[in-house]
Amino acid sequence: MIQLMDTDHFSLFTRATAEGAAIRRRLRAVAPDDYGTTVVTYEEQCRGWLDKIHQAQTPEARVEAYSLLKENLDVFSRIAVVSYTAEADAEFVTLKKILKNKVGTKDLRIAAIAIVNEATLLTRNTRDFARVPGLLFDDWTV
Repeated sequence: MIQLMDTDHFSLFTRATAEGAAIRRRLRAVAPDDYGTTVVTYEEQCRGWLDKIHQAQTPEARVEAYSLLKENLDVFSRIAVVSYTAEADAEFVTLKKILKNKVGTKDLRIAAIAIVNEATLLTRNTRDFARVPGLLFDDWTV
């Protein structure tokens, strides 16, 4: 079974916190080919780092922002990043019709990717993802 981190779990995975350590500890028990994240998470992370670069007002802030962007890229290069396919888009459209606006667009795209890949989504956002029919999810921070 593939384990896919949503954006929040991925962010925690990259941090030196107790929650991040819990996620990394559990992932060590999973084969490297059996976990990763989605291209939607990559998009969200990139947008955040690019905004940080855009907002940097000093040379030091710009250097730090670019350094953090590079660190993030390095992490993404070491794990699987699952694509948003035509099949995932069809699942997204179906879910959007069923759920209306009860789950955010990015979260619904991540859920669609997990469903079509028969993956378990790793998330703390269990309240929203519990609304998604057919989605397997788990919170590895608890």
